Amino acid sequence: MNNKQDAKPTKSLTAASKFMSLVLRHNPGLIGLNLDAAGWVPLDELVAKAASAGQHLTADLVQQVVLASDKQRFAISDDGQRIRANQGHSVNVDLGLPAQVPPPVLFHGTAHRFLAAIQREGLSKRARHHVHLTTDTQVASAVGMRYGELVMLQIDAARMHADGHVFYVSANAVWLTEGVPAEYLRVMPLTDSQA
Repeated sequence: MNNKQDAKPTKSLTAASKFMSLVLRHNPGLIGLNLDAAGWVPLDELVAKAASAGQHLTADLVQQVVLASDKQRFAISDDGQRIRANQGHSVNVDLGLPAQVPPPVLFHGTAHRFLAAIQREGLSKRARHHVHLTTDTQVASAVGMRYGELVMLQIDAARMHADGHVFYVSANAVWLTEGVPAEYLRVMPLTDSQA
């Protein structure tokens, strides 16, 4: 099957954002993109290769997606010539993030059906480069609810860091780490707004 035929035309900011996430985080080869070692690609190349694959992206639409994204999934370089995803890659990139001291507590939302495995094995990055954590329980709730009945996990990031685990923070304030062993996790009771 031709990869160019797999891509469907984008018609909204949401659709454009999903398409950009696909090609900038997971499958740049779908439209023939080659990300550099840090995940950057020329903006005009993204637009041109998307068009040749039947996707309607313009530089203006890409800018709108970047500015409108409440999660700030993408970054445009200071010179305005390149774009990359801020985190969440399943392809090999080095975002060049320096190690950071995390806040004492971080949060992760997930679905109840995953809880038993998480309590045994901890949080693993799976196909991604890192486990994603947040300081914001509302963000964690929104992420977890996408996958089913919400379970909110509290991570003892201060103890993890003291024990030698390394943390990074992406440009859009997502905390990243290689994994979270089960001993650092605690299931939190849900608030009325989360239940």
